[in-house]
Amino acid sequence: MRELTYREAIREALREEMRRDESVFLLGEDIGRYGGTCKVTVGLIDEFGPDRGRDMPLSEAGIVGTALGTAILGMRPVAEIMYMDFSLIAADQIINQVAKTHYMSAGQFKSPLVIRTPQNCGISAAAQHSQSLEALYAHIPGLIVVFPSTPYDAKGLLKSAIRSDNPVLFIECRPLYDKRGPVPEDEYLLPIGKANIKREGKDVTVVTIGRNVIQALEAAKILEKEDIDIEVIDPTTINPLDKDEIINSVKRTSKLVIVHDAWKTGGIGAEIAALVVEEALDYLDAPIKRVTTLDTPMPYNPKLEQYVLPNIDNIMKAVKEIA
Repeated sequence: MRELTYREAIREALREEMRRDESVFLLGEDIGRYGGTCKVTVGLIDEFGPDRGRDMPLSEAGIVGTALGTAILGMRPVAEIMYMDFSLIAADQIINQVAKTHYMSAGQFKSPLVIRTPQNCGISAAAQHSQSLEALYAHIPGLIVVFPSTPYDAKGLLKSAIRSDNPVLFIECRPLYDKRGPVPEDEYLLPIGKANIKREGKDVTVVTIGRNVIQALEAAKILEKEDIDIEVIDPTTINPLDKDEIINSVKRTSKLVIVHDAWKTGGIGAEIAALVVEEALDYLDAPIKRVTTLDTPMPYNPKLEQYVLPNIDNIMKAVKEIA
C-alpha cells in the first residue's frame, strides 16, 4: 500500500470531498495562496479557485461565525484555526452558537461544519501556542471532537466529519504532520466515535491519543522484551468516546494507563478514569495511572518542554508500576 504523510492525507481528504460536493469550501487565515501555516491546503486554491478557498481576516470569531452562517444556509464549510490556542478567541461562537444551533432551533437548523485546528505540543511553540484543549471542547454537548493519530485515520475521519450533519472539531497533531503511514488509494470513510486497537495485549491497557499513540507503541516494543504485553487503545474520537472498547479492554487486562499531552488536572484522562471506575471497578487489579503533561504553562526551552511532556520512559515507568 502507498504511504502518505499525515499532512498529505488530510489534504487528500479535503480535495476528494471538494471534488465530490460543491457545497464544501475552505476558509481560514492564509489558507489560499500561502497554503496554510502548516501547509495542509497547498495547491487547493489552484484547483478550486478563491471562492472555495477563502482567505479570511485575522478574526477567529469571524471565521467560525462565517462558517456557521454558511452551514445553516446549506454549505459545508471547513474552517481552519491556525493554532488550537486561538480557538479560545472564537470560544463563544464554538460553544454557545455552533454546538447549540440544532438544539436551540428545535431541529430547524443544522450546522454541518468542520473546524480544523492543530495541537502543537513538542515543537517549542511556548505557552500560548502549545495547549491541548480537547477536554474543554469534549465537555460541550452538541460538539463532536475528533483527534486522529495516523495518516489513515486522519483521512478517513476527516471525510466522515465533512459529511456529518453535526459540527466537528477536528484536532490535528502538528508534530505528526510529516509522519508517514499507509493510506489506501480507494475511497474509504472511518466511523466517528469508534476506537481503534492499535496493538493487542494481555497485561495492561494503555488508552492514548495523538502523538502519544506513537510513543505508546514504541514503549510496547521495549516492554515486550521484558515480557510485559500492553494493549494500546486509540479512541480517535474524544466526544463521543467509545466507552465499550475501553471497558472491554480493561476487563481483559485488569490494568489501565492513560496517556495524553494535556494537563493532568481536568484532562480527558480524568473522564476515562472515572468511566472505568464507574463501570469496571471490580475488574481492576491495580490503581489507574495517568501519564500527562505537568500542570504548568508550556516552556519554550526544548529541554524543559520535553521534561514536562509525556515520553516513552514515563509510559514504561507507569506500566511497570502496575504490571
